[in-house]
Amino acid sequence: MTHRIRLAGALAAAGLLAMAAMPAAAQEIELHGAVQFDDNHAFNKALLKFEELTTACYKKPIKFVLHRNSELGLEKDYFNFMSKGVSVDYAIASPSHMSTYSKMAPLMDMPFLFRDLDHWNKVLEQDGLAPIADDVKAKADVILIGYAGGGTRNLIVKRPVENMADLKGLPIRVMGAPIQTQIFQAITAAPTVIAYSEVYNAIQTGVIDAAENEAAGIEQMKFYEVGPDISLTQHAITVRPIGFSGKTFRKLPADLQACIMSSGKAAGKHGRDIESSQDSAKLAKMESEGKLKTHKFTDRAKLLELAEPVKQAYAAELGATAVLEKINSIK
Repeated sequence: MTHRIRLAGALAAAGLLAMAAMPAAAQEIELHGAVQFDDNHAFNKALLKFEELTTACYKKPIKFVLHRNSELGLEKDYFNFMSKGVSVDYAIASPSHMSTYSKMAPLMDMPFLFRDLDHWNKVLEQDGLAPIADDVKAKADVILIGYAGGGTRNLIVKRPVENMADLKGLPIRVMGAPIQTQIFQAITAAPTVIAYSEVYNAIQTGVIDAAENEAAGIEQMKFYEVGPDISLTQHAITVRPIGFSGKTFRKLPADLQACIMSSGKAAGKHGRDIESSQDSAKLAKMESEGKLKTHKFTDRAKLLELAEPVKQAYAAELGATAVLEKINSIK
């Protein structure tokens, strides 16, 4: 008789049964993933690559079920489910959704954490975030098996901003986390917290002169209509970990565990390559269509210098000073 590792518990409406069994060598194992998007999104492509690589590596009966388009809720739900060992075995989630468990996790989303795209890639390839992953595993029982992401955030402005003189006092919308306000104050802008849904109108009516986002957000929200000048500050490059439930992981045979770890790392790299290339391609496409104009920020080294004391203070607050030092040391 075939047994399957199934989701335990929650979301009966999704038709999932509460089953859990120790797998034997010839038994089929069933694992469930979740994602908010469809198969065109880089996150889905990363998770599908994870499934493909794991299946090829394991070479024994295994079935993956990927629940798309927020069928099982949102990323914050996926992370909680993985932590509890119910409903979701693997998923991609923003570091902000890990903060309930791990005080250190939000460091991954801090502006100016990475010097540039090359530094970002090297940090992830060299396990520069390993102490955070260890903390997440200990506190949430979720294993970070790989790192996707790659969206680069720039300024969306009503006028060209190319240097510190242009940036000084710039009224800009930032996200609600205090570190966002602190960083943008440090680099001499004038940040204010505004709901994301209100950004377009706020720029259009002159409440603010700028916002910040990735190329996908600029395209989706048509921010270029009110902020056609994109200042390439590259102040944040996203990190989106692939998580795997520790409770599920411990029930799996050792050879499958090894496959999951190696496949997760490779799938994360696959996702990063897709998203980072899509990001630059989207920006270039919008510029070629005359929707926006990009501007190199010539004083970027000054931005990094001004942000550093705030980064150090924030890392100390999170108990992650050693992590930041490790990241900074990677060349």
